[in-house]
Amino acid sequence: MKSTSTSDVEGIAKKVSTGVNENGDKSIDENKEKSPHKSYDGKKMMEWFIAGGASGVASRTAVSPIERLKILQQVQSFSKAEYTGLWSSLKKMYKEEGFKGFMRGNGINCLRIAPYSAVQFSTYEFLKILFAGDSNRPLENWQKLAAGALAGINSVATTYPLDLVRSRLSIATASLGVESSRQDAKLSMWAMGKKVYREEGGYRGLYRGLVPTSVGVAPYVAINFATYEMLKSYIPIDGSKWLALVIGAMSGTVSQTLTYPCDVLRRKMQVNGIRSDALGPKYNGSIDAIKQIVRAEGFKGLYRGIVANWMKVAPSIGVSFYTYELVKELLEPIEYI
Repeated sequence: MKSTSTSDVEGIAKKVSTGVNENGDKSIDENKEKSPHKSYDGKKMMEWFIAGGASGVASRTAVSPIERLKILQQVQSFSKAEYTGLWSSLKKMYKEEGFKGFMRGNGINCLRIAPYSAVQFSTYEFLKILFAGDSNRPLENWQKLAAGALAGINSVATTYPLDLVRSRLSIATASLGVESSRQDAKLSMWAMGKKVYREEGGYRGLYRGLVPTSVGVAPYVAINFATYEMLKSYIPIDGSKWLALVIGAMSGTVSQTLTYPCDVLRRKMQVNGIRSDALGPKYNGSIDAIKQIVRAEGFKGLYRGIVANWMKVAPSIGVSFYTYELVKELLEPIEYI
């Protein structure tokens, strides 16, 4: 057997330290540096997660009054509507509840949207890398849509009970004639969650409306991300992150308009367990809800509150993408992993 001399050992050590093997080729570790999977590591995942959470909180807080108004318009009875026009409804909200009325439900909304947005953005970024595989080629449009849809479903399933409780707290102080709403207005997020769990069938009550929500969110998030990526390829934002506001607003408007009926259906199902004529009839599932809404109000009933939504979605999605790009850029040079 051939023995290994001290000089041989030193030579091998030198090659390993310089990243060159016996054939003069680059070592496996250095080749990993050039792998497209290099962009997926713990640090990147943390950046996506933090930036996503920050973008959600910033975007929802910026449009909290209009977000609450949209929910009130969606769930009120068609025959007993208290909140009709945009500005008159906002004035009514301020007159009855003050500035606190504008922010009603925003605290829990931020608690919900932070993990929701964090999961959504990080899942989308991860799936883009997964779909790309070992190639450096750009993703096909269907891959972007699929990544967005799966990211949307994942984020909804993760945080849905918080969304339902937020909807209940949002309508608790509104003058919709809902029985016991004033008592509900005093409840904390945790107490409202326990009330729904106790009175509406346990965990089933906390996930009421999950299916129509997922059906609506999947195409919405898919279209939102795909449109944003497409616009970003035509309008590079590297020179100015403010452009993310513009193309984010454009992509959000397109995606929300196309999927808005599912959002109306989601809110209807979330408050379906509350006994009140002010919130309209009771529904035996999503299909029955669609039939009753169209029968009573026509197809425009599926777009109730969309004006308030248009006022909300452009700044909301614009702020969301702007904050995401900004925070991601700020975190990039920080070495914390």
